[in-house]
Formats: sequence, C-alpha cells, structure tokens
Amino acid sequence: MTDLALLQALGALCVEAGRAILDVYDAEAIVVRSKDDRSPVTDADERAEEILHAVLAKLFPGVTVIAEEAASRDGAPTEAPETFLLVDPLDGTREFINRNGEFTVNVGLISRRAPVLGCVHAPALGATWIGAAGRGAFKAEAAIRDVPAPAAYRPIAVRQRPAAGLCAVASRSHADAETEAFLEKLGVVERRSAGSSLKFCLVAEAAADVYPRFGPTMEWDTAAGHAVLAAAGGAVTRPDMTPFDYGKAEAGFRNGGFVAWGARD
Repeated sequence: MTDLALLQALGALCVEAGRAILDVYDAEAIVVRSKDDRSPVTDADERAEEILHAVLAKLFPGVTVIAEEAASRDGAPTEAPETFLLVDPLDGTREFINRNGEFTVNVGLISRRAPVLGCVHAPALGATWIGAAGRGAFKAEAAIRDVPAPAAYRPIAVRQRPAAGLCAVASRSHADAETEAFLEKLGVVERRSAGSSLKFCLVAEAAADVYPRFGPTMEWDTAAGHAVLAAAGGAVTRPDMTPFDYGKAEAGFRNGGFVAWGARD
C-alpha cells in the first residue's frame, strides 16, 4: 500500500469511527460520565475507540496503539516504543456535548519521537485532513457520514505570513491570560476560535497562522493534528522554540505548552 493509499484508508477508518460518534450525537440525550481525572466521557468515545483499534491492527500490523480511553481505564504504558500510534477517538468532548460540531477523530503515527503521519476527521462537518512526512497534506470534504472519494482529497499548505499581521486560532473551551499575553506580544491582528484539533487544521490549510496552547494536553490530543500541520509545511514547538516531541512515557504521555506555527518567515 502506498503512503497516499494508506492515508486514504486511514481517512476512511476515521469516517467509520465518526459514524459511531454521530449515532450518539444525534440521539435525544447524550449520557456523560466522569473519568478518574474528572474529564468527561461518553459512549461515543468508547464506541469509536473500539472501531479504530480493530482496524488499526490491520493497517499498521505490529505497531503499538496508545489510545485515550484504554489508557484512562488500564493505565498508559510505562515505556514508549520507537514507533507507535496515538489515538484520540473523540477530541473535543465538551464541543460534542454542547453539540457545536467542532469535535474530531484523531490518529497519529509517531516514529523516533516525532509525528510522521496523521488523520483528523470532523464527523459533524464532513471534513477529513490527512498528512504524512514527505508526502504532503490533504483535505477532503464529503457528505456527512460518507467516505471521501480519493479524488476529493486536495493538497493543502500553510501560508506565508500576511504583511498585515497574523491570524491566531485559539481554544474555544480553554482561553487563559497566558494565551492572551502571548497573542498580544506577537502582534496578532485577527483571532478565530475553534474546538478540538481543528485548530491545527486551520493553520495547515492557511486559514490561520498560529495556534498557542499553554494549558495541559495529552499526546493523543495533538499527534494527529501535529502530523497534518507538519506535512503542510508548518511546525509545532514548545513556547521556548525547542522541539515538541512524543513518547513521554515517564510523564504519562502528558504534554507541556506548545505553539503551532504556519510559515515561520
């Protein structure tokens, strides 16, 4: 299977998981439970993760899968292999609960501590982003619940910094004073809000230039979006501009703060 065919197969899988999410999303009532860390979880998270697990084993034979709900239930691995998959079956659970459509299915492949391949799918928007190192990044739009045709995928790339100033995208659910201070220092002239990993995708498709996040996240929250953005010509760094890496098993796969950038020059 070629890199592009693998990416498209991953996109189809994420759409399948997205259908399971929409089955719950479209129900009259969404039952919300609390995990041990007090974060919300729904049946949609768990159903989607089961679907992803089953097929990822066939698409990436022998590759370890580290997924949010399994890690929450059983504990995350104490060591990270050189190559592994990070899965967030439903990023933006709060957006899902609030029914604003800004939630995503996320799968990212990590190799030597860097994301090298990823897919982000927004089930309620009918949009799918895929990307791989050396292969580029692509976006497809299709009817909700439909798998995009291969020809529907169009190349995307970050844009050069606008002469008039930067557009920043920030979290709809996690705004804070540190983010505001950073954006002011950067001289941002336009701001957008979005939920979940959609923020990475907005930078990747040249709809924004920078996405800062200084609050806590987990590696499965960022891997897929990071992979798509990097494939589109962007980058993700720590706030001090050092590399933002993965496989931090000693920290429970927790991330520190980061900034996602479009073109740097």
